[in-house]
Amino acid sequence: MEIGITTFVENTPNPDTGKLLAPEQRMSNLMEEIELADQVGLDVFGIGEHHRPDFIVSSPAVVLAAAAVKTKRIKLSSAVTVLSSDDPVRVFQDFAHVDLLSQGRAEIIAGRGSFIESFPLFGQNLQEYDELFSEKLQLLLELNKHEIINWQGNHRPSINGRGVYPRPLQKQIPVWIAVGGTPASVVRAAKLRLPLALAIIGGMPDRFVPFTQLYREHYANTSNSYPQIAINSHGYIDEDSQKAADDFYGPYAFMMSKIGQERGWSGMSREQYNLMRSTEGSLLVGSPQQVIDKILYEHELFGNTRFLLHISVGTMPHAKVMHAIELLGTVVAPAVKRAVAVNA
Repeated sequence: MEIGITTFVENTPNPDTGKLLAPEQRMSNLMEEIELADQVGLDVFGIGEHHRPDFIVSSPAVVLAAAAVKTKRIKLSSAVTVLSSDDPVRVFQDFAHVDLLSQGRAEIIAGRGSFIESFPLFGQNLQEYDELFSEKLQLLLELNKHEIINWQGNHRPSINGRGVYPRPLQKQIPVWIAVGGTPASVVRAAKLRLPLALAIIGGMPDRFVPFTQLYREHYANTSNSYPQIAINSHGYIDEDSQKAADDFYGPYAFMMSKIGQERGWSGMSREQYNLMRSTEGSLLVGSPQQVIDKILYEHELFGNTRFLLHISVGTMPHAKVMHAIELLGTVVAPAVKRAVAVNA
């Protein structure tokens, strides 16, 4: 199993002081986080795309290109690319640059996006949310396969026999489909034989089992293609379980309550947080052994080939994030991989 990290590069107020980091400092911190993830042997680092003030990266490919020349082996991915509101040609070109700079380590996790700010920003109709994604995904996949493109669709000008450059170092850039719990999206990924990235950020993980079953039912196995599933969960690690819970709660509750208020949900309470931290809950917050146990629990449920820990949700002190990354790479990941290999 591959193990990695995702981040939205949050920049929210410190719950204790109310202060924000300068954006350039947050970006500098991010570069150190990616470098450390590479050094401790993690497999993937993914960066999300957002167009709002509390998440500072709007162009993951630009940041990943910077990370490409600072790292040696870690895969560099979006998490996600909001393909519905973007131009697939530019997405492909941007990630081809990342692939060349990283010597073949670029990936794209494409999704429709859970936030809607990019649609009015780029002049897209939110009512065409799914239609836009479906058409643009097809174009992205064609661009990935073919140097010369002939294309006609409803949502961008036609391409008539044009070459799209640069080409990536990899024969094709891996493209994953991000899903938050929509059966139609799961079936689409399966029928296209694309890897599935399933975000589990609330409730009990076992309720997502039908989605992975649905994916495998519709996946057409071939000699060079097999189902790949990534599970993405929020979490944080410290040697002291209670300290991990206490440190993570403030930033996490701030961000989740803010998003909840925007969407008409209730705020995050400590009681709810503790329930989510329970053995069968969605949060992976605690000691290394607790996180190991929960990753393995989810692997039993889903048979996933990749696990991605989202650190962090609200702004954590940089030193604590770095320590959590170190623990994930040096303690958690080796133990999980050994256990999975034994049970394979």
